[in-house]
Amino acid sequence: MNIEDSSTAINEWLNYLSKERRYSSHTLSAYERDMAQLVELYPQHSLLQISPTQIRSAIARLHSQDYSPRSLARLLSTWRSFYKWYCLQAHLAINPTLDIKAPKIARSLPKALSTDQTKTLLDTGEAITGNEVIAARDQAIFELFYSSGLRLSELINIDIQFHQSGHYESQGWLDLKEREVTVIGKGKKTRILPLGEKAVQAIEFWLTKRPLLLKPNTSEKDAYALFLGERGARITPRVIQLQLKKLGIKSNIPANIHPHVLRHSFASHLLQSSQDLRAVQELLGHANISTTQIYTKLDFQHLAKVYDQTHPRAKLKK
Repeated sequence: MNIEDSSTAINEWLNYLSKERRYSSHTLSAYERDMAQLVELYPQHSLLQISPTQIRSAIARLHSQDYSPRSLARLLSTWRSFYKWYCLQAHLAINPTLDIKAPKIARSLPKALSTDQTKTLLDTGEAITGNEVIAARDQAIFELFYSSGLRLSELINIDIQFHQSGHYESQGWLDLKEREVTVIGKGKKTRILPLGEKAVQAIEFWLTKRPLLLKPNTSEKDAYALFLGERGARITPRVIQLQLKKLGIKSNIPANIHPHVLRHSFASHLLQSSQDLRAVQELLGHANISTTQIYTKLDFQHLAKVYDQTHPRAKLKK
């Protein structure tokens, strides 16, 4: 294999990801840039000639150029993905990325609102006047986020009820009678989540307004969507992000409010009250409890603050 064949191999891999795996154009562009980085580091070598030592050296060189651990981990993940496919295509005996480790990424704490801030945010949403239909929809969305700790993609996919036809099958659905919502999350894992009373009330009110956003040309899959945009199609992530950001500004909360903040707040507040890490893991849909354990640090911060404020020996007298 000559050097020119490297670009051919990369293009074939990207085409495979596009056609067979249906990766987004944004992801494919990022992968293309990451592979170009490897080719640039070893311009005189074909991808067939790259060794584990050279992969390790590439990571070290980029690290010395102030690449962040997160960026290096992303690059290495791309290279691993490519070589996993390429080893089968080129019959390579050794995957040069197999045992290479990227610098450890420091796990930052999720941003969570306090219970008072969350109450202020949701109370502000209830008081919004103007377009009653949009206000009802948005309040139902925000209450549902905080009630059930959903991911943004999970909330968008929720239908008013389960529906299956030759062309469409629900990826999430509502059951107000049972006060439950079913979602299909990461790894195609299904979980059933309870709905709080405030969320139920907000959703029931929204459902009385929802027909006003349906259009004659609304598609079958969008016609079942719980939340609709103003054009009658299933609501988009960007609309939710913008509406929540606007609400955060109106609430005068000094934080960047986005959907994941409500998910983090749900987890943090539940853990503070219940101390049941396994239950929080199940509700969030985390495959590994280590992912959920980061919320124990948030919980400890809360306990430490209470200790500092209340324990008579916590602070030295001045």
